[in-house]
Amino acid sequence: MSYPVTRTRRLRRTDALRRMVRETRLSVDNLVLPLFVRHGDHVREPIASMPGVCRLSVDALVEECREAAALGIPGVILFGIPERKDPVGSEGYAEDGIIARAIRAVKEAVPDLVVWADVCLCEYTSHGHCGVLKGREVDNDATLPMLAREAVVYAKAGADVIAPSDMMDGRIGAIRRGLDEAGYQNAVIVSYAAKYASAFYGPFRDAAGSAPEFGDRRGYQMDPANGDEALREVALDIDEGADVVMVKPALAYLDVVRRVKEMFRVPVAAYNVSGEYALVRAAAERGWVDGDRIAMEVLTSIRRAGADIILTYFAKDAARRLKG
Repeated sequence: MSYPVTRTRRLRRTDALRRMVRETRLSVDNLVLPLFVRHGDHVREPIASMPGVCRLSVDALVEECREAAALGIPGVILFGIPERKDPVGSEGYAEDGIIARAIRAVKEAVPDLVVWADVCLCEYTSHGHCGVLKGREVDNDATLPMLAREAVVYAKAGADVIAPSDMMDGRIGAIRRGLDEAGYQNAVIVSYAAKYASAFYGPFRDAAGSAPEFGDRRGYQMDPANGDEALREVALDIDEGADVVMVKPALAYLDVVRRVKEMFRVPVAAYNVSGEYALVRAAAERGWVDGDRIAMEVLTSIRRAGADIILTYFAKDAARRLKG
């Protein structure tokens, strides 16, 4: 049928009608809040390139996690800022390292909150790369035991989710074996399966002090031009034992999110990364855009593309709006 019998505007006339026929539902249950934790006490150190986000000492992190849980946010993901760095990133897998300490504190204070632990070495290595070096290249196979060790340390501390972001070949299998052999068969693995070598990570690298000392990460993170390769990466990680797969960044790769969801029908996460967040916040601070509306539109678009879980620095603001 055609106009005037068919009038698609009829179902847009009122808010109630729009809600009744809405195709995509964004819920607080879809959100995970990324948090940066550092050494010290009573520290809330603002991150200039990420307005509203701070580096937190463990005690301040616990307060933040209590607030997130009160808002209904089901999970947080932790990124550590060490006191000292070395060529092999030893604080990343130290049982008294910053992330292990933070996990124990959060799980004691907010036991029902799902704690994700990012597993990578870039924040802890003096050279800023995601693994150990052989000359000026990352040695893939020499890095795997360290990642597995890091995962076991975090699971032992109480992490519910292990989230490897390093993009080494074979790391999901190595981590799954390490966890199982250590008795942590129930630890969930969320693989950064399709992680692109993106320019959107800049503010995160400022926040975590994880920019490479030389070169870049294009030798192990994915080429932004490739979509089919992402499907291959996801298939490999599922075969190796990943429970959830992630696409990172989110906004420039919504097509990849959709393809992964349609092909594999497994839980899919997408990371609304620091640069995506900073662009919205900076424009909003200048009065150029309605930052709150754009944030919700961005998150809805990621959900519409097929993401079941969205890691986002907007999580607290979004939770308030969704509850409101």
